[in-house]
Amino acid sequence: MRKTVILGVLLGAMQFTGSAQTSLSNTEAAKVFAENAFHLSEVMLHDVANPPAASRFYAYAMLGAYYTASSSGSDIPQIGPNFKVNPGVHATYSAKGFDLTFAATYAMLEVGKKIMPSGYLLKTNQEQLETQFKEQYKLSSRSVEANKKYAIEIADQIIRYAKSDGYNKLSTYTRYTPSKEEGRWYPTPPEYMSAIEPQWKTIRPFFLESYDQFVPTAPAPFSLDTASSFFKQTMEVYDVVKNLTPEQKLIASFWDCNPFAVTYSGHMAIGLKKISPGGHWMGITGIACEKADIPFDSTIFVHAMVGTTLHDAFISCWDEKYRSDRIRPETMINKYVDSEWRPILQTPPFPEYTSGHSVVSAASSVVLTTLLGDNFAFRDDSEVYFGLPERDFNSFYEAAAEAAISRLYGGIHYRDACDEGVKQGRAVGTNSINKVLKPASSGTN
Repeated sequence: MRKTVILGVLLGAMQFTGSAQTSLSNTEAAKVFAENAFHLSEVMLHDVANPPAASRFYAYAMLGAYYTASSSGSDIPQIGPNFKVNPGVHATYSAKGFDLTFAATYAMLEVGKKIMPSGYLLKTNQEQLETQFKEQYKLSSRSVEANKKYAIEIADQIIRYAKSDGYNKLSTYTRYTPSKEEGRWYPTPPEYMSAIEPQWKTIRPFFLESYDQFVPTAPAPFSLDTASSFFKQTMEVYDVVKNLTPEQKLIASFWDCNPFAVTYSGHMAIGLKKISPGGHWMGITGIACEKADIPFDSTIFVHAMVGTTLHDAFISCWDEKYRSDRIRPETMINKYVDSEWRPILQTPPFPEYTSGHSVVSAASSVVLTTLLGDNFAFRDDSEVYFGLPERDFNSFYEAAAEAAISRLYGGIHYRDACDEGVKQGRAVGTNSINKVLKPASSGTN
């Protein structure tokens, strides 16, 4: 296994230069940034942002913070020149009193405010950030205004860049109609929602050369032959869900991350607020950066790498979902095995293969492992807000593996979708890392 030394060689060298200054300690700055990043998640919960769209929002918001740092004299690696289309963002801070923590966090919120449907809600968080830095960190009113002006200039450039990525064209495509062919995806109970983002592959990626750069192995073909791989996998899902241990149920719930979850009380449908898979991994990124106690511009860099890689991972995964268009276990089992069977998680409204959480978790784990090291133990409290206990992990790879198998425990994916999803995600994550760090990481194998 490749043993990374990026933490000591790369991030350890990312010290502030020029005007990249902050009055906070590394951990304080990371905490402020992570807390405000969660406000992005709160708005996405309010809007019920679907997982691919959420990843896009996180990516651009983190780029707002990234360019605030990179344009102010930081030595963090250049990301933009490695993108499929370089944003070419640049601004100059010329006044006195620059504070990177305030400016970068404000820029992140500013992008979120302008890119999300209910982004206006973040104005309150920006005002709270201003008050915090004036009262707690003694940043003068004049400096606050100068930092805001700089942050807004960066954010406006990011928004212009985002407008050219194809997102605004999604509504112009012909409405998706489920195939009537046996073995293909079809809407599932309880809401029977229409397919989510069938044209997501048309969105511009960051590091990927094309949406189909990492096409996974084809899924096991649909078959009612009891000796076939597909039918055996179907029965595995059926049996696993019927015999789950308390720990397996907890794992399934911890990684559920389904923003579309609905429960019923009589005739009343109640939406359950849950963070998206991307939001969960952005939370882990904040937790890890705070624990690592790395320079704040390094914290920003790590968040930007995870955010943009998440975006690419969803593009790659969604391309495969609508190519293979495979039936979900719930539909298969109800029609051919047991009409009363139900998964313990609500089946998401899109085709089955590959598992989205498996792909994005694996991609994120590659980035975080490369940047923060192998065997980085951490306590994940990302789901405490949603009423779930903390979980401890010995590494990012361990967390990603648990996220992948959780989809089998939950009854919403077959095993090959989880296993091949991990491979697909690792390819996406490795691609992002190689594009940005290949020169810096050479000789570490």
